[in-house]
Amino acid sequence: MTEPRHPAVAVDGLVVVDGKLVAVRRGNDPFRGMPALPGGFIELGETTVAAVVREVREETGLETDVDRLVGVFSDPRRDPRGHTISIAYALNAVGGKLQAGSDAAAIVLIDPDDPPRMAFDHNEILRVWLRA
Repeated sequence: MTEPRHPAVAVDGLVVVDGKLVAVRRGNDPFRGMPALPGGFIELGETTVAAVVREVREETGLETDVDRLVGVFSDPRRDPRGHTISIAYALNAVGGKLQAGSDAAAIVLIDPDDPPRMAFDHNEILRVWLRA
C-alpha cells in the first residue's frame, strides 16, 4: 500500500513597519533573489499562528502578534516545488530588530501600493490584504 500524498501547508506574514510592508529577498530557490513575504512551512505539532510568528521572527528579527487572518491560498500551481497551501496572516510588530535571518538574503521594505513582482503568489496575497 502506498502512503497517501497531501499538499504541504505553509504560512506567510504581512507586517508593516513605518508604512512599509516588510519582505525578504529570497536566498534560496525557488525564486532566489526575489522579494517575498516572510513565511515558511508549519512544523509538526505547531499551530498556524505559532508558525507565522516563528517564521517572521526567524526571517526578519521582528517579534509579532497576529492581528487577523488574511486568507487561505491553495492554487496547486502557486509553488513550483509542489502543491502547497499557504495561510496568510496580518501581524503587528511588537519588538525585535529588523534584520535578515534564516534563509532570507536581505530585508526589503515595500510600498504596499506599488509593490514589485514578488515570489510565489505573494502579489495576490498582498492584493487581498489591501482590499480588507
